[in-house]
Amino acid sequence: MVFDLDGGMLPAAYPFALWGALIYRVPQLAEEESIGVLPLRGTGNKEGLLLPRRAKMVMRLPTTLADYAAARLAGQQFDIAGRTVRLGTAKTRPIHPFPTIHSHLVTGTSDEVLFVEHINAQLGEMRIKGKLICGKSRTISDDSQSVQGYSLVVHDLRPEASLHLQFVGLGAGRQFGCGIFVPSKVISGLGED
Repeated sequence: MVFDLDGGMLPAAYPFALWGALIYRVPQLAEEESIGVLPLRGTGNKEGLLLPRRAKMVMRLPTTLADYAAARLAGQQFDIAGRTVRLGTAKTRPIHPFPTIHSHLVTGTSDEVLFVEHINAQLGEMRIKGKLICGKSRTISDDSQSVQGYSLVVHDLRPEASLHLQFVGLGAGRQFGCGIFVPSKVISGLGED
């Protein structure tokens, strides 16, 4: 579900306040673990995140909840940590398979080697075969909570594995934008002679 988003500057820790505002309007969102709010796109600086004019808020949620959530969120104004944003109209957007997908932040241990081992184990349990590229260590925190992990690219995925991983994600914190995968540039043939 893609919502038009009108706002300005948001604090760097906006994911926590945004989630709180969403579940205030639609409490049922908190009952469904598969729901995720993708990280907002914008320009980051010391002040926070500056949203572009055509900003979007994208949520992953079951189709059974999509219309209900859209009806209660579209057109609403929210206070996000002292900053005002307004959600516009909502549109559905299907998920498509891509051989390379990435997540801005997948939660896990601060030890990169253990993090990659854990991710490989999770993918094995899901019977997903793909190659990993672990990116930068990242942390999102506010005055009361913090989540940490790494950015992650999974590539050389078969279509069904790509769809599955985009639907279920990895790790915790989907409501804060963590563990949600989106299409990325195609990477293939790394390490081949």
